[in-house]
Formats: sequence, C-alpha cells, structure tokens
Amino acid sequence: MDRAQIVHQNFLHRVEAEDLPLGDLPNGPLTAAEAVSVFRAQVLSRALDLTSRAMQKAGEGFYTIGSSGHEGMAAVARALRPTDMAFLHYRDAAFQIARADQVPGQRIAWDMLLSFACSSEDPTSGGRHKVLGSKELMIPPQTSTIASHLPKAVGAAYSVGAAKRHKPEHQLLPEDAIVMCSFGDASANHSTAQGAFNTAGWTSVQSTPLPLLFVCEDNGIGISVKTPKGWIEASMAGRPGIKYFKADGLDIYNAYQVAQEAAEYVRTHRKPAFLHLRTVRLYGHAGADVPTTYMSKAEVEADEANDPLLHSVRLLAQAGALRPEEALKIYQDTCARVERIRAEAVTRPHLKTASEVAASLIPPRRACAPTNGPSAAARAAAFGSDMRAMEEPQPMSRLINWALTDLMLEHGEIVMMGEDVGRKGGVYGVSQKLQQRFGPDRVIDTLLDEQSILGLAIGMGHNGFLPVPEIQFLAYLHNAEDQLRGEAATLPFFSNGQFSNPMVLRIAGLGYQKGFGGHFHNDNSLAVLRDIPGLVIACPSDGAEAAMMLREAVRLAREEQRVVVFVEPIALYPMRDLHEGKDGGWMRTYPSPDRRIGLGEVGIHGDGTDLAIVTYGNGRYLSAQAQAELVAQGVHARIVDLRWLAPLPEAELLQAVRGCEHVLIVDECRITGSQSEALMALFAEQSEASTARIAASDCFIATGPAYGATLPSKDSIVKAALKLAGGES
Repeated sequence: MDRAQIVHQNFLHRVEAEDLPLGDLPNGPLTAAEAVSVFRAQVLSRALDLTSRAMQKAGEGFYTIGSSGHEGMAAVARALRPTDMAFLHYRDAAFQIARADQVPGQRIAWDMLLSFACSSEDPTSGGRHKVLGSKELMIPPQTSTIASHLPKAVGAAYSVGAAKRHKPEHQLLPEDAIVMCSFGDASANHSTAQGAFNTAGWTSVQSTPLPLLFVCEDNGIGISVKTPKGWIEASMAGRPGIKYFKADGLDIYNAYQVAQEAAEYVRTHRKPAFLHLRTVRLYGHAGADVPTTYMSKAEVEADEANDPLLHSVRLLAQAGALRPEEALKIYQDTCARVERIRAEAVTRPHLKTASEVAASLIPPRRACAPTNGPSAAARAAAFGSDMRAMEEPQPMSRLINWALTDLMLEHGEIVMMGEDVGRKGGVYGVSQKLQQRFGPDRVIDTLLDEQSILGLAIGMGHNGFLPVPEIQFLAYLHNAEDQLRGEAATLPFFSNGQFSNPMVLRIAGLGYQKGFGGHFHNDNSLAVLRDIPGLVIACPSDGAEAAMMLREAVRLAREEQRVVVFVEPIALYPMRDLHEGKDGGWMRTYPSPDRRIGLGEVGIHGDGTDLAIVTYGNGRYLSAQAQAELVAQGVHARIVDLRWLAPLPEAELLQAVRGCEHVLIVDECRITGSQSEALMALFAEQSEASTARIAASDCFIATGPAYGATLPSKDSIVKAALKLAGGES
C-alpha cells in the first residue's frame, strides 16, 4: 500500500475510533460555521489529491504534486478577501478551494478535475497544465516550482499604492487590496526569493506603500533535502522592514487568527509581513516519489500522525462545531463526490493539435480608450527648449528620450523603472529629464537587482500599468532571464489568455563600444530572448526608426498586451557621422508623434539588384558604409533592415530581397545561436538567391583596441559582398 492510501486509511480508522492527535484547544475568532467551511475545503483538497494519483495510474491524469499536509492554507484563505491577489505555491489547492467558497457561482471540484485531466475545457489553462489559478478568484496561474513568482508579487503590491496616485485605465485591484504570495521553506532559499524579500524590505524602510503578505509553508524539507530546524524563523524574524508572524498550519483556529492579524497589519500599515506557517508534507514530493528512500520510516509516520485533517476533526469537536462522526461522513461523501465528478471529467475533450496548444501564446487584444496624443501645451511644458532642437538632426539617444516623453504624456499608465533611470538619467543619458518631467512615481529608481526590476514591471502590468523597465546592459539580463521566460511570457499561455503582464523592456546592448566595454558591457547574443515563445524583439538602427518602433512597441503592449523587448544598440546612441568626421550622416530629425513603424515592417535602403544585405542594428550602420564602397566597385546593393527580430518577418523579408541575385546576411551576434541561422534557413528554403553570411565569432568581446576584432566590420562586409557577387575572391 502506498503512503497516500496509508494516510487515507489512518484517517478513516482514527476518526472512527476518535483516536485524534493532541494539541491546543481551539481559540480565536473563527466561528463554528467558518471552521466547518474551512474543514470542507481541506477535505476536498485531500480527496482531489487521492483522485489525482488514481488518475495518473489509470493514464487519465498527468501531474500529481499535491497539497496534502498543507491544508491549513484554507484557513489563510478565509482570513483574506477574494479581491486580494494571490500568487500561490503549487501545494495550495486548499487555499483556492476555500476562496472559491467566498465567491458565488464556483464549481471548484469540477474545474480542478478538468485541470487534472488536462481537458481543453479546463477554465484556467485550457488543458495546457495542471495548474492552480482562476480569474474570478484573483489567482493568476503559474507553474513556478521555485520562488520565481515572488518578485512579481512585490510589483503587484507596489502597484496598489501607485494606482491610488496614478489610476491606470485597466486597473484590476481595489485600492484597499493586499497581495499574497506563498511558497515552501526550501524555495525561500532561492536567490529569487531572497531578492524579493530584500526588495520588499528595502522598499518598506523608505516608507513606500507595499501591502504584501509573504506566506512560507514550512514542512521542513525540499524534495529530499531537509531544512535546518529554526532556519526560516532565524533568517526572517529580524528582517528589516518586514514584520514576522508565526502560526501553526495544523491548527485552523490558530492559522486563521494569526493570518487575520498579519493581513490586518499589511492592510492597515501598507507594509509587508511574513507569515511563517508550520505544515507537514504527506505522501512525499510527488506521485513517483517514495519518501522512505531518504527519510526514516519513523519520520514519515510521525508526519502522518500529525495529519492536519485529524487535527481539524479534534478542534472542531472541542469547539462544538462538528462531531467526529459528522466529520467522517463529510470526508467519505466528499471522496465519493470527487470520484463521480472524475468519471465525467476524464471524458471531456483534450487539446490535439499544435495550433490548439499555441492558441494562447499571444494574449487577446483589449479595448483601450482612444487618444489623440498629447496636447501642444502639454508638449511645450514638458519639452521646453527641446522643442526648438527637434527641428535639427539629433543622435539616437536623444530621439529615444523624446519618444519616451511623448509616449508618457499620451499614456498616463506608462511607468519606467530601473537602476539609475531617474535622477541620473540613465547610464547613457537616454532617460535624462524624464523624472523631472513626470516625477519619481512614474520614473522609478530601483535597487540594483534585475530580478526585482522585472518583477516590479510584471506585477505592475497585472494591475493595468504599462511598465517600461530598463536593464542597463544586455549581459545583465542573464541575472533575471527567467522572469521573462518563466513568468512574463508564459502567463497568457497558462491562463488561456485570461491574465497578461504587458511591458516594453528596454535593454541597452550589443557591441562596438570603443572606449568602454568588455564582455559585460558589449554582449552580442540575443539567443536567450529568441527562444522564448510569444516574445516580440525589436532592434532599431537609427534614431528616427527607434522613435517610431518604440511607439509601435508601446501600442503592442497597451492594446495587444504583448511582452516586447526593445534592444537599443549602445554604440549607435551617440552616433553622428557615417562616412567621415562631422558629416552628420547618422543623425535624424524627430518624426512627428503620430508616425510609427508597424510590427514586421522591414526597412529597405537602396534599390540595387546585384546584392541584398540583410542586417539590423549596428550591422545596418556598417552596411551603409559598405554600400557606398560597393557602388564604386560596380556592385549595386540594397540594405534590408530586419528591425523586428522576433517574430521573424519572413514574408516581408522574402519580398524585400525579390529580384536580387545574391543575399548577404550581416549579423553582429555570435554565429552560434544568432539570427543568421534562421535567416540562412529561410533563404535556403524559400529563395532562389545565392546566400552567404558573416557573423561575430563565437567569442566574448575584448576591452580596448581589440573591441571590434571578433565582430563584422565595414571591410569584412565589403569583402564578403564582392566574393558573393563575383567581383573579388
């Protein structure tokens, strides 16, 4: 008999014999009716765990990490409001069930069994995963098995106060809401969790409102690795800016009382709190896990003897709320009811095709209030003397700054955040004057933690804001890339389009910096972004195009709820000249605020038919230098600027090179994993033109005079073009 059946049989026998574990008497504000409701949620959670394991054995279910031992979270749910957003630990079925009891019209057992069966009728994920979550219950789904949802919980909590100061059009959370996030004691050790705790405390000590409740469900073990006794309390009880609460998750009366006190503290003081909840883990980690392979039988049996359902039966009897025989009947009836629902749920349809699975990758469009753009008076007040400068050509950095200004004037829900973006004006001055123009609420100087920067953006996106976070350098993204891959980009997919966290992530990146750099500040790989489904990647090559593409990026995020990464080539920020000093050939005038470049719209420069040079970013700048030299040698080339790196604008590219005898791909990223790989495949499969490529070496970039040694250059482009076109070997 497996441990799940042992726990089940123990419950039946011990309740019938009234052989219940010892513990404190029931105490606190939980009423008899509320206590019985909490117990029913606990029992349903247990019954669903048992059924999910039976479904997996029968080939009817596919994921069995359960909630047994953590049923005390039902009491925590009762202590919160259904309008308090909850980012849940994967063992929190009891929380979701208890919350469903607070919201009319729910069919929680049916919904969760559809999820277990991966039915396409699952109202949460549409059959894509067995996942907790519900739009009606204010529980965004996630599949995080670590603590990667904590940074966005910090962001969502911050957004509550921010929305009181600047109400976004698509605000979701009420002004008195708090945000709850739960996780296990093992996950609390993850760098993502520690970053979130640090950010919450850092924010709190500055008296910035942050109504956030951390709930650590401490069962003393992470898969097979035990948590040192007292570790969570020792590491969290004295955390600056975060108030510590401790409760017993085996005692629904104590758990409810302390959770209520913690929630009231957070709601009243608008400061974060940490609720340390004692739990046990029953059955092992997941369906295939055998706990006796890494725990002694005595340890396993000790946890089973502390089954929280047995404690609840004792407490309810002592409170006069429910007799043991009544509790046993609820348990038996619930198990039978779940089995009846299971029999129907497993007959419901499943996703079958790739297109059905991918249907929720792209979020649905949302209706937005129309806008005519900022008024002339508002622009004059914001720009001041810059209005006169707009008539003259300017470098890219200044045109991006002006585009951000116009966009923030037009859309009050835009909030920028990042290290040094405010008072300093950004590392390269791109965000200069923006904090003076819009205030620290909308241009937020964050602490130095990329996970927290992106978490702030994701969480604010949950509450109707349009975040524009900045990562200072492309290489720094690797400290936080899972916030994009595991959280932001997956949310529409796993919620069947019900939740989204739109944003425009600005990243200064790529190579060719002469006086400053090395591999941390001249990173030339976008591979980590290109493999994230649903992500939009933009890379402009001159200032005017940067402004117009940035406007489209904001439109995509605002109206289509997309996650957009806007890669800004650092070396082109200050670029003024093209062919020789002081020719001003790479400066542009600021395009009027109503002009933008649509997603997938490529740039074509020149009409030569001998050769098409397909490139982007710095590659377009270098190719423009090469283009003039090629003409002098009798090769007439056109430059095709990708602009949009993902999704790859395949049809537009094929049309742009039509009529050309040869295609040369110039890619400043490293040859392995670069855009050039997909481009070579595209032209080989769908074009008659002969194709070649040059890309950066598979090497990091050096500081000093050799900064460009591993990168394409004007000369290497000319040489490759002549060779391809037959002019030179």
